[in-house]
Amino acid sequence: MENDRILLERAYCVILAGGKGRRLWPWSREEHPKQFIDFFGTGRTLLQQTYDRMAEIIPREHIYVNTNEDYKALVEEQLPELAAENLMAEPIHRNTAPSVAWACHRILKRDSEANIIVSPADYEVQNEAVFRENMLEGLRFVDRYDGLLTMGIKPTRPEPGYGYIQLGEPLGEHVFKVQSFTEKPEREFARMFVESGEFYWNTGLFLSRVAFLQECFGKLLPPIFRESDTAAKGLGINEENEFAHSHFQFYPNLSIDHSILERSERVYVMKCDFGWADLGTWHSIYEAYSGSSDENVVIDSDVIIDESRNNIVKLPKGRLAVINGLDGYIVAEKDNVLLICKKEDSSALIRKYITDVQIRKGDDFI
Repeated sequence: MENDRILLERAYCVILAGGKGRRLWPWSREEHPKQFIDFFGTGRTLLQQTYDRMAEIIPREHIYVNTNEDYKALVEEQLPELAAENLMAEPIHRNTAPSVAWACHRILKRDSEANIIVSPADYEVQNEAVFRENMLEGLRFVDRYDGLLTMGIKPTRPEPGYGYIQLGEPLGEHVFKVQSFTEKPEREFARMFVESGEFYWNTGLFLSRVAFLQECFGKLLPPIFRESDTAAKGLGINEENEFAHSHFQFYPNLSIDHSILERSERVYVMKCDFGWADLGTWHSIYEAYSGSSDENVVIDSDVIIDESRNNIVKLPKGRLAVINGLDGYIVAEKDNVLLICKKEDSSALIRKYITDVQIRKGDDFI
């Protein structure tokens, strides 16, 4: 329809690709995090797949990538078609609120009527056609209503590693006011959430009118956001980059979840059914790919498995693993590190091991 065509011409996206991805160590490393890895052997990295997905919905020139200065060369290598002014590289690691605020500032300089999709770089979609329909429906909503819309997925299991959104008052067939957010609950609470039918998984995908989101940053975040936005309004791209780099040290380490989603009264959730999997941890990948069985999940690896179950295995090309008698383990090898670790509570264990390895062996193994 003509209205949808105009709507998509006003749509922009910022892909957040600056994380270190430490929970997928040793495959995700300090110098080469998970978003830059072809984790499943598809021929495209997670960042490239996210870019491709968004390019099927909105104009390519409307896609921005936010990353850290350390990873700027990786983005340029993997997305050579990305315009230089659409790559925003931060000088220090901060959370998602400063990243999205900077993207909003830059997009508003191009289009005061713009809508934005905020997207992680490290998730999987099982049904791309439904994804496009859900995104279009979401853009229609935020174009009509001032608010922040998060895209929710009905839980298929009590996964404690995800965020949960409680549905509130309905605003239509698929959109609801958000009653509450719960980030990574204990497994028993996650089970209660799933059984209640009132909670959806938080995918980390957010949609909003850019001007509304910028207004939220101005009201809810420290004055540095307002001051920086005002000071940088008249600058060109190069001067704005220099200004942002000199001021990023003053930005608080806040996520968009804590700064906007949990503090604004105009936050909504849309029920989506595109089939979503978070690729943030070994355990979440296992849960996404094992289904309801206790079988092993082998990711693009050469493995002979005997009398073993409930494991996830990821090895480099050219390696063969023979595994006997393991139940509930991660077996992951990359470069100079082999990790064999109990899958249960592995996120906390991996954080501990990274700290121990860094202290004992140095950064070469991180």
